Amino acid sequence: MQKYLFNYPQFRHALKPAVCAASIFIAFVALPLHAAGLLNAPPLYLDPSQPPEKRADDLLARMTLVEKLNYIGGTNGFYIRAIERLSVPAIKMSDGPMGSRNDGPTTCYPGGIVLAATWDREMARKIGVGLGRDCRARGVNILLAPAVNIYRSPLCGRNFEYMGEDPFVASQMVGPLIQGIQSQEVLATVKHFACNNQEWDRHNISSEVDERTLNEIYLPAFKAAVQQGKVGCVMTAYNLVNGVHCSQNDYLINQTLENQWGFQGFVMSDWTSTYNGVACANGGLDLEMPSARMMNATNLLPAIQDGRVKQSVIDDKVRRILRTVIAAGFFDRPQLRKDIPLNDPENDRTALAGARESIVLLKNNKHTLPLNRQTIKSIAVVGPNADPAVYCGGGSAFTRVFQAISILDGITQIADGQIKVLYSTNAEEAVQLARQADAAVVCVGFNQRPRGQEGNRRAGLMEGEGHDRPFDLPDVQMNLIAAVAAANAHTIVVINSGGGVAWAGWLDRVPAVLQAWYSGQESGHAVAEILFGDVNPSGKLPATFEKRAEDNPTFPYYHLSENHTTPYTEGIFVGYRGYDEKNIEPQFCFGHGLSYTEFEYGKLEVTTNRIPANRSVTVTVEVKNTGERAGDEIVQLYVHPVKSSVPWPPKELRGFERVSLKPGEKKTVSLTLPAGQLAFYDVKTHGFVVEPGAFDIMVGSSSRDIRGKLRLEVVAADK
Repeated sequence: MQKYLFNYPQFRHALKPAVCAASIFIAFVALPLHAAGLLNAPPLYLDPSQPPEKRADDLLARMTLVEKLNYIGGTNGFYIRAIERLSVPAIKMSDGPMGSRNDGPTTCYPGGIVLAATWDREMARKIGVGLGRDCRARGVNILLAPAVNIYRSPLCGRNFEYMGEDPFVASQMVGPLIQGIQSQEVLATVKHFACNNQEWDRHNISSEVDERTLNEIYLPAFKAAVQQGKVGCVMTAYNLVNGVHCSQNDYLINQTLENQWGFQGFVMSDWTSTYNGVACANGGLDLEMPSARMMNATNLLPAIQDGRVKQSVIDDKVRRILRTVIAAGFFDRPQLRKDIPLNDPENDRTALAGARESIVLLKNNKHTLPLNRQTIKSIAVVGPNADPAVYCGGGSAFTRVFQAISILDGITQIADGQIKVLYSTNAEEAVQLARQADAAVVCVGFNQRPRGQEGNRRAGLMEGEGHDRPFDLPDVQMNLIAAVAAANAHTIVVINSGGGVAWAGWLDRVPAVLQAWYSGQESGHAVAEILFGDVNPSGKLPATFEKRAEDNPTFPYYHLSENHTTPYTEGIFVGYRGYDEKNIEPQFCFGHGLSYTEFEYGKLEVTTNRIPANRSVTVTVEVKNTGERAGDEIVQLYVHPVKSSVPWPPKELRGFERVSLKPGEKKTVSLTLPAGQLAFYDVKTHGFVVEPGAFDIMVGSSSRDIRGKLRLEVVAADK
């Protein structure tokens, strides 16, 4: 090499030191490394033995600025883009939250409000595991679930995806659900951050929420997802909060999510919910989906050059994404697990178990249910939701399934030929059949679809994403209920909806009502089992069902739009808090749910009547099944300060436990109450405060069925 180079006199003097150094490197470094095979070693970022943080930093240092800007914009609808030059894999996403829905038929599980109606943390974990398994069977890295926005009004089109009106219930259920999903090496995505409590005008509407209400009602479930669930991803909402779009909201993302809660994952936008590239970049958004519509090189390169966006801000976004996906193992193994079947029988059983626990027996006069196989010889099954199965809400949650059991299917299977099942889609025929039958089941609600149609609004009256729904059931359904009830005294109504509906004109005419929600592909199976008493109903309402739409605390403000704003003027008095505060009697209260057995509560006891503000206390109560059937009770604990410097609702849920009891059996239920659960959000200190003083502790079967009460004294925190 030296021989030929030095034939050119003009280069000799300049190149001689470099050539000498190169010769030394080859002789003493490169050749020994080559002999040892180390020159072929992968870069640090591809080394699974290295910590994710180091791997992410190493990869970040190898990326060009344009590659970084491209990386923070999605591609091909549901992917984080690959970087072929650096062997960076594409990361696949799928919609949720009722199933891994993007790759053809799959398991459809109970929706968010349905899961909340189980009040069963272990069931949440099991469903999470099922969702994760279905993702792995399809090579999905990131599931766009769960959804935890608060049920503020029954009109919200996506209430069926969310976890009810109470932030404590949602916070308790979301952690195990996320843990279940992520136990299968799939990243969960909590959404929609924040205050996406209506679908009407969602791209433009600003949710105007005061600081206390925001932190006490609308943010706790997201906080639990981060701190208890260790969620990998957060998705922002379409709407604005206090005048700023969520995808560029510094208070929500930078200040709250990352600085206060310590979130280490990455923040993505909902699909096409970005409105200004520079504002999104500075506001904390890490990944724009489904493509770089706003956060792209065209918009951001000039902003970096003139100082409006720091390059360190871009680096932080890329680092967050890389660190999260590397830690999840996505660089080190195939995501597709061929050992898990696409139509997994284990997951089907999980979906059925969730449906069984979630269905709520709202009304059961004169022990109409369960139906007695010895006396019932024929049953009429009528109504638009009897068949085909209505198992899922609309929009991005709608999930195609391998099989779905309709209510007609379930009743026919359970009747097994020992009972005659009469069915008609014609309203007049339905009334005639009801007259002939020993009992009638009328199946109503939203989302009825003509057979063979799987679309959204084109296929019937939908409750789903992108639009809110009416409070009233369709007139034809209410008329059918009234006509069938007049023809048969043993009429049972089964409702598919994500929340409360109008009851006037028909509820008083029927002896029994089941709230079946959208409880997944096995919904019809579970409904039939409950109708005939093979399963004892145990679901309880995670939202208050009002008598009239006007009774809801949000009624004067919901959909009120002045300059594209909707005021949350009810403040913290949302749901049962508002009904209690205004002394309005609901149709069915928060926590309500009947059983085929009865439960007796004993005396409340507490480990101590006086606790420091940084300690916990355990409240115990003995519960006995005094009936003749095995059943599950959900014991609920509520609190209220005797005196406070700020307004409090008459009661707030701060604990619950689900307990299974055989006939005559009794168990002691223990409810742990940290004093921190007695805090309120102080707008002066911008944090939660526990005021010393007396608190009433109430335990009961629902928010309006309190069985025991005691008083607890909270003193200053000890050192």
